[in-house]
Amino acid sequence: MASELERRGCDISGPLWSAHVLDSSPGAVKQVHLDYLRAGADCISTVSYQVSNLGYAELGRSTDDASHALRQSVEIALAARDEYRDESGRIAFVAVSLGPYGAALHNGAEFHGRYDIAFDDLVQFHRERLAVVVETEADLIALETVPSLEEARAITVALAQLPSIAAWVSFTCRDESRTAHGEPIAECAALLQTAPQVVAVGVNCTQPRFIGPLIGEIRSASHKPIFVYPNSGELWDAQSRSWKDSPYGPSDVDAYARQARAWYAAGAHAVGGCCRTTPAHIRAIRENHPALVPE
Repeated sequence: MASELERRGCDISGPLWSAHVLDSSPGAVKQVHLDYLRAGADCISTVSYQVSNLGYAELGRSTDDASHALRQSVEIALAARDEYRDESGRIAFVAVSLGPYGAALHNGAEFHGRYDIAFDDLVQFHRERLAVVVETEADLIALETVPSLEEARAITVALAQLPSIAAWVSFTCRDESRTAHGEPIAECAALLQTAPQVVAVGVNCTQPRFIGPLIGEIRSASHKPIFVYPNSGELWDAQSRSWKDSPYGPSDVDAYARQARAWYAAGAHAVGGCCRTTPAHIRAIRENHPALVPE
């Protein structure tokens, strides 16, 4: 979503990242949602990854402003979903995107998870946003780019305080088996296997070359569905706040779609795209789905 908004001329350079567009161009957010749906997406995520009381306070804005932004992001996604349903007859889901604590720091901390925050405060960070979105009509919550076992544990505690919520939890990983912070992804999957509100375990914003082995690691520890949505393969430079080419070669749309077939074969239940992927990637994934392409 954020990369696509940026391609269309929206300014996402501030600390709220794509959430700035909720103020400046909400119509652009709806149009991107529609473009992904028309490309074949079965689930769209709200433009709320960077929204938090902490982030809004840094800009001198209130907790009411942050709560309004969360609700607004859901309303826009639902409106796009309903418009698409009316034009196509196809049903899609809306997931509320909630980033980790590191995302609120907007310094790249979600890609290492080394936080200076007490565990109870980390639980509260997640709970205060969940308490807002539980009142919306979104289908489920996407707790994304989680870098560590500790934050996953805090998420399970926060979820337990709001038992009506269903969510998936998705990790960002440094290699074929470990989270960005360094814990085995299998250990994280085992933790979430026992969390009744977690409906799926995922990997996102991770290089595509690591996804296949990570699926195997998750499958070794959990029977829950596996969602994978890596980035394009480019690397994020937190210092310059820009994306750099990967030394491991390009991941163009066709290559990404071919890899998606391998991820399904490895055991993924859903495949999508994170940073720097586009509606074209989603269209290619759908067209190359194993159920649609003969072996």
